[in-house]
Amino acid sequence: MKPTVYVVGPSDGAGAGLSEMARRLNFGTVQPYGGVPQAEQQVSRTPVCYFLFAAVPDVSALRDVAEAIRFSASRRLRFSPLIYFSESPSVETITRCINMGFDDVVTMPFTRSRVMERINRQIGTQFTYYETPGYFGPDRRGRVSPRNTPADNRKGGQFRRLDIIRNLSTGVNVVRDEFVEHNPRRTLVSARA
Repeated sequence: MKPTVYVVGPSDGAGAGLSEMARRLNFGTVQPYGGVPQAEQQVSRTPVCYFLFAAVPDVSALRDVAEAIRFSASRRLRFSPLIYFSESPSVETITRCINMGFDDVVTMPFTRSRVMERINRQIGTQFTYYETPGYFGPDRRGRVSPRNTPADNRKGGQFRRLDIIRNLSTGVNVVRDEFVEHNPRRTLVSARA
């Protein structure tokens, strides 16, 4: 089964270019993003939907859309790949995308082989996602991140760790789902089915 692609962005400029590029790739359907209800209906028919975000002047403007997808009640939608197509390799832009729960940031040049490699790595690979009150997305440890944010100074707290594998036929398969109570002196793990 071929995945559906939603292009998040304007109907002209970077959004139009991203839509055209997506049509040349091997997707089932390419359509403009029309909100969470539309996407929730689609994931019931197409197990995997990609969200490709066109470059914008301020990537923070994408936060509402990213959070609506990441915090959706639909598991298939929550774990959908979010990929931002950046016109520059700005560390600040990449860091903001990571902190919003994006799976990947692709910078120019947007060659067919490079884009397909980045898109294909989202399927059949095990990923670890974390859920906290303010974040849901891939494990971002070891990636570009801001220095000394307030969250870095926390003494502990509870978070949820989920290991997933996306499959084009069955959608999202949760391999492990556990709550972790982090305490600087000790970590408790409670597995869920």
